[in-house]
Amino acid sequence: VQLQASGGGVVQAGGSPRLVCTASGHSFSSHSMGWFRQAPGKEREFVGGISWRGDTTYSADSVKGRFTISRDNAKNTVYLQMNSLKPEDTAVYYCAAAKDYSSTYVPFEIAGYAIWGQGTQVTVSS
Repeated sequence: VQLQASGGGVVQAGGSPRLVCTASGHSFSSHSMGWFRQAPGKEREFVGGISWRGDTTYSADSVKGRFTISRDNAKNTVYLQMNSLKPEDTAVYYCAAAKDYSSTYVPFEIAGYAIWGQGTQVTVSS
């Protein structure tokens, strides 16, 4: 059971990369999924989440209107479209699968997630 996040790198401010989280070894199509990030010297924080059906999404205030979460259950993949990047978005970004399945609940807290990807670094240059 593994989550693999990719799509990070060095991006100029204002850029629009897309992060991809792919699951292998297990289908997460029945689990809510979340994206978190951790900047140097800071705690890991919730960026956004999506329900298992993909009909409900949440975003942190700091990224609302700039980041969009979506999923393709047929591909066992979750996406984080990042637009209008700012230097303060620099962090390691993690995807995670919620503990509960077949639930519309999308956890905002780390403890609500059972499986984590390895993270992908996003560095925004000004």
